[in-house]
Amino acid sequence: MTLPTLFVPHGGGPCFFMDPAGGPPDAMWRPMQAYLAGLIGSLPERPRAILLVSGHWEEQDVTVHVGDGQPLMYDYFGFPAHTYHLQWPAAGAPDVARRAGELLAAAGFPVREEAARGWDHGVFIPMMVALPDADIPLAQMSLRKDLDPAAHIAIGRALAPLRDEGVLIIGSGMSFHNLRVRGSQVTSVADQWDAALTEAVIDPDPAARAERVIRWEELPHARFAHPEAEHLLPLMVALGAGGDGPAVRDYRDHVLGWAVSGYRFG
Repeated sequence: MTLPTLFVPHGGGPCFFMDPAGGPPDAMWRPMQAYLAGLIGSLPERPRAILLVSGHWEEQDVTVHVGDGQPLMYDYFGFPAHTYHLQWPAAGAPDVARRAGELLAAAGFPVREEAARGWDHGVFIPMMVALPDADIPLAQMSLRKDLDPAAHIAIGRALAPLRDEGVLIIGSGMSFHNLRVRGSQVTSVADQWDAALTEAVIDPDPAARAERVIRWEELPHARFAHPEAEHLLPLMVALGAGGDGPAVRDYRDHVLGWAVSGYRFG
């Protein structure tokens, strides 16, 4: 069965795990947590592996991690001490990483491998919610430093055969990511950006969808929502890998005054 592809929000730092006693997180994050917790159950079948692209890893050329992602990379700052001891000991998926590399190389993309980098919080924080038992192997793939939208959509297209091989392709980022602004005074502008982005992302014409998302900087308040683009680029990979199938928004909420959405392709 062909799996869909996903673009999911990964929250802010270790936001779902702020209580050292293991209780529920701040109420603001609960809808996002519930969405992530339901991801695997919402799929037509359970994946044999996951290929995840995080907004927290950029390399000159696309790079695939062929190790086990350990030790984790606690790449967030100023959070409670216990959040620097969180664990998500899933197995790596070097076979999937190398298969992704083969597909990309066949499409003309230079690809590198590395085995030493730990999984960043764009991987393990959402996956701790979606897969608390850490029982599906995972391979992480980098963005390209140029953050070129068309190239990342093409990268996604090259990876599409993995969907028929039991691999769930996930882009992990945030649809709004401006850490310098927050609060209710931001919400109106964030809503306008979110509506424009969603209209582009779910365009029923796949060619128009890709073109509109490639030109995301022309959407209202684009550079306010993303002063830097790295948290939006995983969306491009998921969209490209989703092919010509339908695109839907399957999550929307407000956190920190931001409108935040998640999308499903194919």
